[in-house]
Amino acid sequence: MDLSDIVAKYNQRLRVDDYEDAATNGLQVGPDDAEIEQVAFAVDAATATIEEAVGWGADLLVVHHGIVWGGIDAVTGREYDRVRALLDGDCALYAAHLPLDGHPELGNAARLADLLELENRAPFGAHAGEHLGSRGTAPMGFTADELAATLDDELDPKGGVQVLDFGPDALEEVAVVTGSGADWIREAEADGVDAFVTGEGKQKLYHEAREAGISVFLAGHYATETLGVRALQSVVDDWGVETTFVDHPTGL
Repeated sequence: MDLSDIVAKYNQRLRVDDYEDAATNGLQVGPDDAEIEQVAFAVDAATATIEEAVGWGADLLVVHHGIVWGGIDAVTGREYDRVRALLDGDCALYAAHLPLDGHPELGNAARLADLLELENRAPFGAHAGEHLGSRGTAPMGFTADELAATLDDELDPKGGVQVLDFGPDALEEVAVVTGSGADWIREAEADGVDAFVTGEGKQKLYHEAREAGISVFLAGHYATETLGVRALQSVVDDWGVETTFVDHPTGL
């Protein structure tokens, strides 16, 4: 399959041009055209994941966190190591950051909401005219222990799920923003949410959640953002291209 076809299909489906993002979304490293036979997927475009993808024989590495954030001033140091690993391995790099967080079907939040079997879903996590998360109703409700156990079973985050248990006994209205979503706790409060699921927290989140009466579940930045990348992998699987997932958990 031609690289330009893969890039065009991903760009269109993810609507990469519609998101205001510090990251460069789309093809970050690679030629205009190349024949792609094997595609690797990873959360982070770190040297370790690039080298493992190249070692497997990948012609293309697709990631959530790429190597271009607001442009590159110089290709030296860590940036040089990563770009050199890609070029030496003749491997292109495609990244989808916020567009992959917020996609209503393939996105990290949408896939996590699927795992929690949330109903009556709606966009959540407003950002520059788009949404990065999802919210919905748990029809049977969760206790805090039940929701934490479900996240732990489905995501297997290193160190387990951290819980700020300030919500009601029955958690029915659940909002999700994966990765670093602490800044959306006030939107959760305004929407009458019982439980807010994200990856990692900030110091102020404890007090804001307590004062709002919302239970917060920190299930790991890395763990909550494997879901969208795996969804992109399933798309390429359907195209008949060989794929692999390169798993390098950070524990964060």
